Amino acid sequence: MNGLTAEQLAWLQPFAFDAELQRRWQEDLVAGRLARTTNAVTGDLLVPAPGTLRKLPGSSTKALRELDRIGRDAIQKGQLGVVVLNGGMATRFGGVVKGVVPVLGQSRSFLALCVEDVQRHERHGSGRVPLFLMNSFATDAPTKAHFAEFGDFDLAPDRIEHFTQSVQLRMTQKGELFRLEDGGISPYGPGHGDFPSAFRRSGGLARFLAAGGRWLLVRNVDNLGARIDPAILGHHIQSGCQATVELAPKWPEDVGGSPFSYHGRTQLIEQLRYPEGFDPGIVDVFNTNTFTFDAAALDRDFELGWYYVEKTVEERKAVQIEHLVGELTAHLSTNFLQVRRSGRNSRFLPVKTPDDLQGARDEIAEMYDGARDD
Repeated sequence: MNGLTAEQLAWLQPFAFDAELQRRWQEDLVAGRLARTTNAVTGDLLVPAPGTLRKLPGSSTKALRELDRIGRDAIQKGQLGVVVLNGGMATRFGGVVKGVVPVLGQSRSFLALCVEDVQRHERHGSGRVPLFLMNSFATDAPTKAHFAEFGDFDLAPDRIEHFTQSVQLRMTQKGELFRLEDGGISPYGPGHGDFPSAFRRSGGLARFLAAGGRWLLVRNVDNLGARIDPAILGHHIQSGCQATVELAPKWPEDVGGSPFSYHGRTQLIEQLRYPEGFDPGIVDVFNTNTFTFDAAALDRDFELGWYYVEKTVEERKAVQIEHLVGELTAHLSTNFLQVRRSGRNSRFLPVKTPDDLQGARDEIAEMYDGARDD
């Protein structure tokens, strides 16, 4: 295919490379069926109906205590698992895999803090919380080496599962494979929309369900606010929905998708799908990419859209096609929950660059070290 060598194909196959999908994308690029303009929605984006976007009850109220009780009971029964989206291309931290970067001392990396969060809730609830890491071809080996170096951060090895998202190849705008200066191919992970299919393909979902698991907290590795919260788990369970999306108050500089009523259904629409001239400020919250899912609801195929994205690689423009986990809200009954994004109980503290990390260290320490005695 396209001059790929046998060696290149052999390297791609363990990561579920789909040659037919790649060929179809290349044809669609040539025909204009994949372009920045084809990302846009084909209907009106409207403000969700009143009452669609919800908040937790006030602190110290009976209603909040009941949600907390429901969540803690589920954790104690071993019904919660945590999935950390740890894929991507390891580019924003100078080529170092972000998850292994020290945050609070040399041994307390992004991933180590994910483990600490699991361990804290296990101590309080006496339940087992399995940890699943969705790595990419670029992050898989460094992530596993990091866990080995620190003895799995005292979490039993059988409680941690690594699985990998798929891999596809960047292209030129003319539909040819993008070639690096040395003539090599340019692989990439095609977005966090890979999560449901990759988790099923790995067998992790089936094992979680067979062990009595029911609920999955799915979060980005770099959102250090996205910790286990029994009240939010309880809110999800009480809602009876298949998914809960955490939404943060929107600030002027924020970039990201939001919930809109689209074709009669409230769902997440990411920014790359906004039509030209659209004002996203009609909704004052946006998607944090933190979800709670009914695990059984993920045990099927989903037809997620594929979207055109341009990247700069070796100072040249490359095209990659991605899909989005938030689009599951077009297929699953969804509970939309606004959460805090400031203070010790913030649910949204993304760290995208080394400068972000430097500026947020005090807040991160308050979150994780202040929580130790909770």
